[in-house]
Amino acid sequence: CPLQVWQIPENGLTLSLTEPVVVLEGHSKRVGIVAWHPTARNVLLSAGCDNAIIIWNVGTGEALINLDDMHVDMIYNVSWNRNGSLICTASKDKKVRVIDPRKQEIVAEKEKTHEGARPMRAIFLADGNIFTTGFSRMSERQLALWNPKNMEEPIALHEMDTSNGVLLPFYDPDTNIIYLCGKGDSSIRYFEITDESPYVHYLNTFSSKEPQRGMGFMPKRGLDVNKCEIARFFKLHERKCEPIIMTVPRKSDLFQDDLYPDTAGPEAALEAEEWFEGKNADPLLISLKHGYIPGKNRDLKVVKKNILDNKPAGNKKSDLINAPKKAADASNPQNDAKLDEILKELKSIKDTISNQDERISKLEQQMAKIAD
Repeated sequence: CPLQVWQIPENGLTLSLTEPVVVLEGHSKRVGIVAWHPTARNVLLSAGCDNAIIIWNVGTGEALINLDDMHVDMIYNVSWNRNGSLICTASKDKKVRVIDPRKQEIVAEKEKTHEGARPMRAIFLADGNIFTTGFSRMSERQLALWNPKNMEEPIALHEMDTSNGVLLPFYDPDTNIIYLCGKGDSSIRYFEITDESPYVHYLNTFSSKEPQRGMGFMPKRGLDVNKCEIARFFKLHERKCEPIIMTVPRKSDLFQDDLYPDTAGPEAALEAEEWFEGKNADPLLISLKHGYIPGKNRDLKVVKKNILDNKPAGNKKSDLINAPKKAADASNPQNDAKLDEILKELKSIKDTISNQDERISKLEQQMAKIAD
């Protein structure tokens, strides 16, 4: 199952896109998970029903890391940590794994994170801890907080209710608030994560009439700071998508520093090659005090490497285990034919204009003679 990467023009779509920027081929079955690296440019993670995780350099169209032997069952979700040095995964075998993708090794894992048979989720928090949702043996929904350095027992474990919808966590690292949206639920519950017991503090519940089929989460840069908006969701109904806006009421019109600490900006802290060589960097932060002003988009340019180029010295594990998988050739005969057709039409138009100019010139001369 190939992945296709598309680029939306800076001012939005004016024509339908028909050709992806690059096609990434490497998975043998359907791909259900994709996640961009939080700090490195053009680094993309994908996971599929083949139980494999592949990390791509989209700028060259290559699969440089292939983790195909770490999961024996379906992968439910994958999450990068704050600087993108580690990933955590939740899978159908009830395990949560913490993986160093560049070393291709499991750093920590926990069996039976939640003992229930239904799907679970796991995400990294800004401080390096892991937050999970799942089900107990009695089918009660649970949430838990874990220290990846010691996963014998959770830092906190809370029972929720007996609904059977999978809890999807959405995390705001700036305020340490986690929003839980259950599939089929008509509510969003939110919690604050702190260093003080009970560590996971219930804040409130947003309720609506209709159940949600899915949920999207707006990046912090897209919020309206003038209205003290702290979160915006996009709730998927059967026939529509509904925005849900959450605000904190404040009397003052001044910028609320406590609600909007500096947040991760769109600019990458590392190039893809630097990350694959072992470098790490925290996200580059920006202030939202005057609102987010988007800069000029950098176009994604895919540069295929020459297969005759010599590789750098040093037998890295990733080089030995994973032969790069080339993306589909970007050249397309249909595009070439379309280009030739357009060029012919342009030439025909130029010839027509030239003939019309000659005819107009002759008519003007005849009119001048008649006038004389």
